Amino acid sequence: MASMEENFPRGGIQKKPPEGKTPKPKLERDNLFDVCCLRALDYLLRALCSQNLTAALPACYFYSKLHMLFFSLSQALSEGMLLLGCIKEVSDYELTISLPNGLSGFVPVTQISDAYSKLLSKQVAQGELLEELSSLPDLYSPGTLVRCIVTSIEKSDDGHRSVKLSIDPKKVNKGLSSTALAAGMLLSGSVSSLEDHGYLIDIGVTGTHAFLPHQKAKNYIKAVKKGKKIGQSLNCLVVEVKNEGRAVCLSIDRSEVAASTATERQNWTLSNLLPGLVVKARVQKVAPLGMKLTFLSYFTGIVDFMHMDPEKSMNYSPDQVVRRACVLSVHPVSRAVRLTLLPSFLHPGGAPRQLPEQRMGAVLEEATVKAFYKQFGAVFELDDGTLAFARLKHLSKTRKSFKPAAFKEGCKHKCRIIDYSLMDEMCVVSLKHQVIEARFLQHQDIHTGDVVQGKVISLKPIGMQVKVADGIRGLVPSLHLSDVILKQPEKKYSIGDEVKCRVLECNPEGKKLILTLKKSLVQSKLPVLSNYEDAKPGLITHGFVVCAREFGCIVKFYNDVKGLVPKNELSSEPISCPEKVFYEGQVLKVMVLKCEPQQERLLLSFRLSSKPGPADKRKCTPKEKQELKYQIGEVVDVKILKKKDNGLEVSILEDEDNVVAWIPTLHLSDFVATSKLLWHCLREGDVLPRVLYLSDKGEHIILSRKSAVISAVHEEQVVRSFSEIQPGMLLTGYVRNVMPFGVFVEFPFGVTGLAPKVSMSDKFVTDTKDHFVVGQTVIAKVMSIDEEKQRVLLNLKVSECSSGDSAAESFAVLNQYFKELKEIRNLLRRVLLSNSDFPNICELVPGKRLHLIVQDVREDGSALFSGNSVTGLTVTATRYHLGDKNIAPGVKRKAVVLHVDALTSEVHVSLREELFKQRPKRRLRENSQHSAMVQHITEHFAIVALPETGQLAAVPIACHFNDTFRFDSEKLRVGQTISVTLKTVKENDHGVLLAVQGPAKKNAFVRVRNESETVLEEMLPAVKHSLSPGDVVTGTVKSIKPTHVTVAIDDKLMGSIHASRILDEVPIGSFPTSTLKAGQKVTARVIGGRDVNTHRWENIEKEGEFTAMLNLKEDSSLKKLELYSVGQTVTCFVRKYNMLKHWLEVDVAPDIRGRVPHLLLSLNTKVLKHPEKNFKNGQAISATVTGTDASETNLCLSLTGIQSLEQDTITVGMVTKVTPHIGLTIALPGGKTGKVSIFHLNDTYTEDPLGNFKVDKIVRCYILSNENGKIQLSLRESRLNPKKNSKVEDIEITSIKDVKKGQLVRGYVKSITASGVFFGLSSSLLGRILFQNVSPYFVQKHSLYEKYLPEGKLLTAKVLRKEKHIELSLLPEDTGMPSVLPESLGLPQYGAEEVKREAGDEEKTEEPKLKTKRRRGNSETVPACYPMKCLPFLIPPVLLFQLKKQTKKEKELEKQKKEKELCKLEAALMDPNRQPQSADDFDRLVLGSPNSSILWLQYMAFHLQATEIEKARAVAERALKTISFREEQEKLNVWVALLNLENMYGTEETLMKVFERAVQYNEPLKVFQHLCDIYASSEKYKQAEELYQTMLKRFRQEKSVWLKYASFLLKQGQAEATHRLLERALKALPTKEHVDVISRFAQLEFHSGDTEHAKALFESILSSYPKRTDVWSIYMDIMIKHGSQKEVRDIFERVIHLSLAPKKMKFFFKRYLDYEKKFGTEESVLAVKRAALEYVETKSSLADT
Repeated sequence: MASMEENFPRGGIQKKPPEGKTPKPKLERDNLFDVCCLRALDYLLRALCSQNLTAALPACYFYSKLHMLFFSLSQALSEGMLLLGCIKEVSDYELTISLPNGLSGFVPVTQISDAYSKLLSKQVAQGELLEELSSLPDLYSPGTLVRCIVTSIEKSDDGHRSVKLSIDPKKVNKGLSSTALAAGMLLSGSVSSLEDHGYLIDIGVTGTHAFLPHQKAKNYIKAVKKGKKIGQSLNCLVVEVKNEGRAVCLSIDRSEVAASTATERQNWTLSNLLPGLVVKARVQKVAPLGMKLTFLSYFTGIVDFMHMDPEKSMNYSPDQVVRRACVLSVHPVSRAVRLTLLPSFLHPGGAPRQLPEQRMGAVLEEATVKAFYKQFGAVFELDDGTLAFARLKHLSKTRKSFKPAAFKEGCKHKCRIIDYSLMDEMCVVSLKHQVIEARFLQHQDIHTGDVVQGKVISLKPIGMQVKVADGIRGLVPSLHLSDVILKQPEKKYSIGDEVKCRVLECNPEGKKLILTLKKSLVQSKLPVLSNYEDAKPGLITHGFVVCAREFGCIVKFYNDVKGLVPKNELSSEPISCPEKVFYEGQVLKVMVLKCEPQQERLLLSFRLSSKPGPADKRKCTPKEKQELKYQIGEVVDVKILKKKDNGLEVSILEDEDNVVAWIPTLHLSDFVATSKLLWHCLREGDVLPRVLYLSDKGEHIILSRKSAVISAVHEEQVVRSFSEIQPGMLLTGYVRNVMPFGVFVEFPFGVTGLAPKVSMSDKFVTDTKDHFVVGQTVIAKVMSIDEEKQRVLLNLKVSECSSGDSAAESFAVLNQYFKELKEIRNLLRRVLLSNSDFPNICELVPGKRLHLIVQDVREDGSALFSGNSVTGLTVTATRYHLGDKNIAPGVKRKAVVLHVDALTSEVHVSLREELFKQRPKRRLRENSQHSAMVQHITEHFAIVALPETGQLAAVPIACHFNDTFRFDSEKLRVGQTISVTLKTVKENDHGVLLAVQGPAKKNAFVRVRNESETVLEEMLPAVKHSLSPGDVVTGTVKSIKPTHVTVAIDDKLMGSIHASRILDEVPIGSFPTSTLKAGQKVTARVIGGRDVNTHRWENIEKEGEFTAMLNLKEDSSLKKLELYSVGQTVTCFVRKYNMLKHWLEVDVAPDIRGRVPHLLLSLNTKVLKHPEKNFKNGQAISATVTGTDASETNLCLSLTGIQSLEQDTITVGMVTKVTPHIGLTIALPGGKTGKVSIFHLNDTYTEDPLGNFKVDKIVRCYILSNENGKIQLSLRESRLNPKKNSKVEDIEITSIKDVKKGQLVRGYVKSITASGVFFGLSSSLLGRILFQNVSPYFVQKHSLYEKYLPEGKLLTAKVLRKEKHIELSLLPEDTGMPSVLPESLGLPQYGAEEVKREAGDEEKTEEPKLKTKRRRGNSETVPACYPMKCLPFLIPPVLLFQLKKQTKKEKELEKQKKEKELCKLEAALMDPNRQPQSADDFDRLVLGSPNSSILWLQYMAFHLQATEIEKARAVAERALKTISFREEQEKLNVWVALLNLENMYGTEETLMKVFERAVQYNEPLKVFQHLCDIYASSEKYKQAEELYQTMLKRFRQEKSVWLKYASFLLKQGQAEATHRLLERALKALPTKEHVDVISRFAQLEFHSGDTEHAKALFESILSSYPKRTDVWSIYMDIMIKHGSQKEVRDIFERVIHLSLAPKKMKFFFKRYLDYEKKFGTEESVLAVKRAALEYVETKSSLADT
């Protein structure tokens, strides 16, 4: 015990002994540390207590016992020990627990509870997230007290211990049995399941079922604002015990739990005593280090002085009653009990005091020593009165420089807070100079762009690791080791080198730090660009090139900010190949041209100092000037400056000299042909009205004259940023680029999307260029958006993008075309006036009759004409339009103009008699239908003739902007008779009527149900039916949507079942439509119908096309909108969340819809931040009716009930306005607004109180008052969570009564007037500070006050007087704060007294310095006793129990060993040849190569080896979503693998589902062939046979299908079936393929079938086609392999006697000779040579003759 006394001197109330004397040890033996002895003494003590004989024990027993129990907690920590802990950190996989004595432990995710572990196992097995499984951060929050048990203690090589804990009730409460349970007990429990009337709680007692009723939980749930979830830990109070403990009823009511205490009646024993219990105790013995208590009659426990009540720590005496004490720990062997008297722990359910965030890392100038312990450290009192502990190694730089004399009681030192212990409510500090002065203690201290010093610790292929500070390491990527790429960085850098780096990227959450060593960046003085918001146009900074391609360079900055330098901005001189000029990693100065922060787009330029020449002076106006005057979307008039090949250079008329813009040719019109014609007609100097300011790219302003785009902008049918886009929108744009995989479409304001190949057209797309051209106007439907990658997927199918009225749309397109044509004619007339030589094309219109002379008749039967009225024009008539007339050159004929092509100066005429016949005039009516004959076809319209009147009409070819492609069978033909509907009855300026094709066109485009290479072109004729409401019908489910199910009643009539009409009782949160399956038979009742065109609810008995509305519920009645009353609760079904309108659209009934405003969706701010993610399409939700909207067509609903907004209630709101120095304006539910003063934003005032608030931020609000429609709110945490007992640093001041004289208050400067400074104490109370109380200095100019006391500045003031108004002071002697005016200004002071006072202060400050010097001269003796308040840190986990000190050399070797192990591990992970061993390895690989199907297939195989089928499926689905749609082959590989997986491990149903999806997304033939192979390889011959039969019907023109089926049949031995198949193939395939097919069939027969039949096939081919040398060659090759030598020689003999070209004969002779040399004799070789010689002689003789 001598050593014990020396190491842990006694303090407390004892006096300090005289110097030079040391207290005698109370006990010389230390055998009390022996556990057996300890247990014996405990037993003896309990026995004596029972006989009141404790006085017989010696005093040394109590002192040594107290010493031992307190100081040995860390050493006595063992498996099975029960502890009370506090959650410090929560991650997804573990809880970090703070334990007493500064210890800490970890609770793995598998040690929460049995129910939670089962859910984890289920989720792992299924491979998908479970809704009922909540993450640890959702279940637990830091600061919560929990009971835990030690499960294991592991010690690392460096001496650190890892303590693993469990909070599983079965382990914590293992000492309890069902018979021991009693009412009033406080136990740990965990939610195991959620029931209808409450919760089943797992309390860990075998044979006992615990139930928590809703009634006993509602107050707790209301207080914490969230329900109970499986796995959540609870403090449960036993209310009732039934059936001898087999059933117990619990309560978690906060007031009941907080008031609970453990009593003797509850029969607690040492074997089941639990930490966290609050007991009534009596002081048995008081010692300097603590005291000993008795509780529960015969139990004893120790309280160390740190855990005493600070206010009573000096006043305890024996036999004193302690009303409440809390059990901290129970040892499993010795049963030693430790308790605490700290107020935070005396009420169960409470929480220990937290350290404010701003205190962590704070440097304290003066910390007073309260006690010092030579072997462990010192205890300090901080400036705020709290205690702190510094370990011995943190008291000085080195052990040699440590001087104990400097740590006497009362000494003051400078220190820094480096940690905090929750269970001891104490800070950990360091006195080391390097720690105090360190710039960085944690990752949060490092900011992007900081220049830091570091030490090289390792060199790897990926880069260099640098140590920046203790615990902080950064990576310098290999690209950033130097300004140039280093091939051998080890020659420049060595381990241990000091380097100067700059922070490129810092992520404190992930503890990721990326650095650069490029001198150009490290030494750069230019601004640091670390976010897109700072990228203002004109900013010049340094960046580094990461990519150089033909389109330009991509330049990167800090925090992964990157931008594009287009090719034209790389240099003032043209650069053809940027990749040859710029290299990766090159640092360059760049200038920002344009930035779109929301889309993270940045446009840059390398041209920093380009000065325009005199000629270009007017073009190079600063861009800021243009931006201020014109905005995107504005319509302006322009003047043409210059015509170029690809567009027009124009100036905006309002600012003609300054603003130059560009109109691309394709943007002159909505029609490509018209754009080219308009470009030819325009001249320099012409004025173009109404041109749209489209975009601003770099230095160029882009304009557009597309009328459809201009209309869309005016009608606000556009999106201005990516955040406004939502699925389902119809947007007008133009084709930007056409690629093989799809079409890129750009919209006004720069948003771009992609329409993939499968979404381009209702028809199968073979070549994308056949469907769309660059510059074409289109209307696109948004299908999906990727917020992370800022990508938009579009659909251009007419069936998706049209309004349904094809006639109106096609007429609008035609009308716009002729409107633009009229403008072109006006331009041409103006040209004719200025140029008489130009042909008079404007006078020629369709229908005009001309006298022409035949000039020439062409070979195709068409004729060329000439005449006075068509001079300079090409006049033609096709053979059809010449009629039956004899045409010869020079003959005069009458002709009718059909069409005039101004671009090519070509006139098309007709001589047909029916166009010249005079007919009686007949009055035409609009929308009347006529039969008409097609006379001429142009690109955009067709000219037809009306037989009744002989008039010509124009009919549009396309019914929509996107309708651009037709199969040959769909195209109109000249002479064809079609039905048309007239839209105008008077001829326009072009001499034609306008019409559209008749009703047959109306439904030409129907929505495609199954996407494949064919198009569903059936029409939907009007269906006559005999259904009426109330009829019961039976149908088959065809398709299932989230909100409705489509049912086929019969072959022609369709029905629809709404989600609300499926179930009688709909569970909230369920998806009713998912209860039905496709193909299922259902019986339903008819309740009404919808018109298929208008989708309106109609009477089903009227004639027309209807979809019958059906009902599966017993109640078939439908309520009308007006029958819903305010306050009524309804069940509705989610349709979608409208991002533009900020409301949730729902269906209440088939004909009734509703809207839920954003703020009425939930009281949870997390839900309100991302409502689109929390409400799924088709989900059933419960809502309250609040009224109807303005149009009275939709119900207004609320998911949070009807908000009353009464005083003292809490609600949610959205920030709508931030007013500097005033506060916030908040939008509240119900359309009301409230105000928040800056004094109600936080419990602690800050320098920038509004800095954390932005518009649209969701906040929780406390309503202070609601009077006369004015609502005052508060965001203070003390108001929102009053039970949290959070520290309120700045209390609320509502009136002058809340202020006391002499009180220090904080507030904000309001204004400065002649009478002083007005200081805001609250929103309704001001104080005044006279100028003499502002600063001790005299100031003449009040402007100086305005500079140093700006409005809104946070200050601390002292109340001087409180009468009618409040007088305050800012003087340093009153506030203890520095003067608001710095001494450096050199201002005079107010009086001499102040000077004297200051001089006196200076003398006082000198004295401590002298005292400090004297202390340094003293010897290093330390008094034996120090008064102390703190002890847990006197036993650091590492230092206390290292009995043998490590030498410096041992420490260095241990450090090097650890570094080598770490390097070895890192090298193994970075080895490129390392095979993946786990799912994490595969995840890393697929992240690096997301488009590699091989990696994905290996990943699937990895799971299949472990028979984890669901995980393999999930990997395949991930692969299909991840692989780019451009990589068609890679995706196909994954589809094939998924088909294989379903074939082997799935059912036929799952296989067919995958197959149908694969056919939809890939080339169908390939998918069919792969599935056939899969069936064949798995010996499923019947399925393969059926699939081949389907293929023969669907792909009958594909030769490969017939051959593959033939091969399959031959492998099955079905030779006869193969012969029949050949006959079918020859009938189906074209004649030109027959020879090849027969040859291939014969080859297959040779390999797998009848050889004789194969020979017969070859012989039949060769007899018909003897000169097919390719067939001869194949025949020879096969016979050489399979035939006899005689057969082969016969074939060769036949070939060499054929009459073929010499070249081919030479080939066959050579083959024959080679064969004989290999298999024949010398005689046979000579015979071949002789035959060849004879052939040559024969040919030569023939040549001679």
